[in-house]
Amino acid sequence: MIPENRKLIIEQLGKKYERLSQLSESDIPSKGWIYSIRTALNMSLAQLAKRLNKSVPTIKEIEQREETKSITLGKLQEVAEALNFRLIYALIPNEKSIDAIIEKRANEVARQIVIRTSHTMKLENQENQKERIEQAINEHADKINNELPRYLWD
Repeated sequence: MIPENRKLIIEQLGKKYERLSQLSESDIPSKGWIYSIRTALNMSLAQLAKRLNKSVPTIKEIEQREETKSITLGKLQEVAEALNFRLIYALIPNEKSIDAIIEKRANEVARQIVIRTSHTMKLENQENQKERIEQAINEHADKINNELPRYLWD
């Protein structure tokens, strides 16, 4: 059984993901947030450099680092504050939710376990029918999903 605190964490993250679910990779400006915001504010590189107590070439490099996704969160935070913005970052699941990720992986692992066992039984002339194998996979996946064992991610 999944410990209550882990269930609570999954539930809380789920609620946060609901609010963030409309964001996608395509929402990030092609030249990055810093360049786009600075341009929208009609702020020059020199003006932003002055706010950050940096040189113009350094600001240009920061913008390029963001564009190539090699900027640090700390640097992005620093620039956000200089622009009077706040930085928010998140890891958004590719699946619908964390529960969906767990369920998908539990099904994959259960399938591997049951198929391996079924293969052994087949070699011993004790082959199961496809319906029974699918039922066993579903039962095993439910068990894995409920227990959330560490081997799920091996």
